[in-house]
Amino acid sequence: MGRHTRRPGRALSRLRWGLAAVVASAGLVALLVPATEPATGAGAPPAPVLARGPVDPAAGTPLRVTIPAIAVDSDLADLGVDDTGALVPPGDFDRAGWFAAGPVPGEVGPAVIAGHVDSRTGPAVFFRLEELTVGDTVRVTRSDGRDVEFRVDRVAQYPKDDFATEEVYGPTTGPELRLITCGGTFDPSRRSYRDNVVVYAVAP
Repeated sequence: MGRHTRRPGRALSRLRWGLAAVVASAGLVALLVPATEPATGAGAPPAPVLARGPVDPAAGTPLRVTIPAIAVDSDLADLGVDDTGALVPPGDFDRAGWFAAGPVPGEVGPAVIAGHVDSRTGPAVFFRLEELTVGDTVRVTRSDGRDVEFRVDRVAQYPKDDFATEEVYGPTTGPELRLITCGGTFDPSRRSYRDNVVVYAVAP
């Protein structure tokens, strides 16, 4: 999948882009999920509420995410967490991943899909995530042949040291989706962005 370009007026600042280009670590865009204890390093949120509903045992796993409004069409890796509680991001910057410890997209609960915003060489799969607006469509294709469609409800941005844990991971009454990437300004002392961008989407 080719690199994305942002629409005029919506691009990241040249300062942020320049800083991203010179950092020599994939940790630059590491995504954090809440850990039981604060993770080493800066800004790890507290423990998640993994709100699985009564998941159908026959439900397929997610294979692909498609977001037409920002030209995303990516297969999905399975994501887990490391010993500190940090979500291990996809190894491929052009590939998104599903947090496999959470609900399956289309089942009750907040399913989570995450991806990098950029790399040292250019934009990554969720570079344009913050451009999504209310009503945009997100489609997840599952291994059981089902396509699950969500509509964007809102887009939020949270400091990594004040992450909205309950809001993102808390129980829901129906199928919901969270799309997560890094955002805000880049902190060279931490070698990462200061914020997370979270897109909330619901099944129509």
